[in-house]
Amino acid sequence: MNKRQKEAMEKLTGIAASIYSDLDSGEIPTMILPLRNKRNIEFDPMSQVWKYGSLRTTRTAKTTQGATTMLRTAYTTEFINEMIREEKSSTLREMYYISEGWNNARFHTQDESNLLAEDLETMTHGMREDFKLRPEESGAHVYGNITFRTQTKKGMKDINAMDDVSEQGFAVPYSVENETFQIKSQDVRFVMALETGGMYARLIENGFPDQARCALIHLSGQPARSTRRLIKRLNEENGLPVVVFTDGDPWSFRIFASIAYGAIKTAHISDYLATPTAQFIGITASDILNYNLPTDDLSDKDVGALHAELSDPRFSDEFWDSEIHAMLEMGKKAEQQALAKYGLDYVTDTYLPDKLTQLGMM
Repeated sequence: MNKRQKEAMEKLTGIAASIYSDLDSGEIPTMILPLRNKRNIEFDPMSQVWKYGSLRTTRTAKTTQGATTMLRTAYTTEFINEMIREEKSSTLREMYYISEGWNNARFHTQDESNLLAEDLETMTHGMREDFKLRPEESGAHVYGNITFRTQTKKGMKDINAMDDVSEQGFAVPYSVENETFQIKSQDVRFVMALETGGMYARLIENGFPDQARCALIHLSGQPARSTRRLIKRLNEENGLPVVVFTDGDPWSFRIFASIAYGAIKTAHISDYLATPTAQFIGITASDILNYNLPTDDLSDKDVGALHAELSDPRFSDEFWDSEIHAMLEMGKKAEQQALAKYGLDYVTDTYLPDKLTQLGMM
């Protein structure tokens, strides 16, 4: 048990003890948490990320639903503490099924169990990785001249993410905290996070990590927390600039926002996950015009998402306002792979060098 896990156990035990203390004194148990929606997201100038503000919500056991939440909280804290004591872990999905044996405290859907895990994070100021709760496979990989020292079944082992791996790269573990995962050395100038596996493979095949002396991180769609945490550590601890290369659509813009500024669901741990200096070099409305890229029509959901982003504080600057309005006006979106219109080497010979030169990285 490491220090972080010990602290998590103490805080989780404190939550359960508070519920029992209220009951013992004849009071209705309550829990106070930050209101977790867009209305309560505020920019923190100190950390340069978006966090929950001062709005709070109170949960009580006055109703059947509230009492059930308290019961689930007690069961969940004991389950997590038992895992930490026994040096075991479970997926979020497994915890949902384990609750089938909790009688009246069982969860009806996995969304309920996931939300309670997030509640416990906000109340303890911890992370579910310290609770030994892990997601299903994230699919995220790293490729580049970086050596990680990571926990294996045979102890800590050094693995170079270029020389010691296949072209798929180094698989990012679910927890990348320093206790079991260290960034031992690196010889790269910046980190590029990529949305799609196809583009990740294209850049490796074209030799771009050597050409640009960079590390590539395949996000595998919306990035897992461990992926965002690793990006932040590479940036913060190793001083590596971060660029994010995605498709040109509202959902891909949100991928960038989650990396740079944090996501609403994880605003309570933005300090751990967000990299506010990350820069966007993905496909924009301007790129569609400037590079004359093949496009698809925006769907009604795309249009709705773009309008929502115009009121999202993470997209409140002049760049995003201009690009989102331009995309709405043209009614078009484009994928990273649209650059293949000019050949398989165009993205590494022209597009990325152009973008990186504008940022002073090439």
